Amino acid sequence: MASGDGLVSVESAHSVKDTIDRLEASLKSAGITVFARIDHAAGAQAAGLSLRPTQVLIFGNPKAGTLLMQSRQAIGLDLPLRAVAWEDLAGKVRLTYTDVAWLARRYRLGQETEGTLAMLAIALEKFVAGAAGQATDGGRR
Repeated sequence: MASGDGLVSVESAHSVKDTIDRLEASLKSAGITVFARIDHAAGAQAAGLSLRPTQVLIFGNPKAGTLLMQSRQAIGLDLPLRAVAWEDLAGKVRLTYTDVAWLARRYRLGQETEGTLAMLAIALEKFVAGAAGQATDGGRR
């Protein structure tokens, strides 16, 4: 379930690297563009600092994103979509992304975007659950 800040987190059965690898592979196999992968822990290490494993994947569908930006260009601040896999203090891996319904409220998107938003929400939940090693049941976690 999305929190008040618009974030959805699921626990992953895999390491941070494997979780992002799985997400990237499933997105690419579905024809979704992967724009970048950022390894924050590697960046921290290069700066002489330590950080628990943390990786971000930036991805999207330019057609869907363009439809949303035609309604409200400012949503480009949150597009393309991204997900972060991170290891918490207890060593559990989580995969977190921004809830699509929260984005719709934040940018006051109109009815003309409802179909695109619904498609994005369903797809995002499916891809994240699969990457985390969870069965998809159509409900929010």
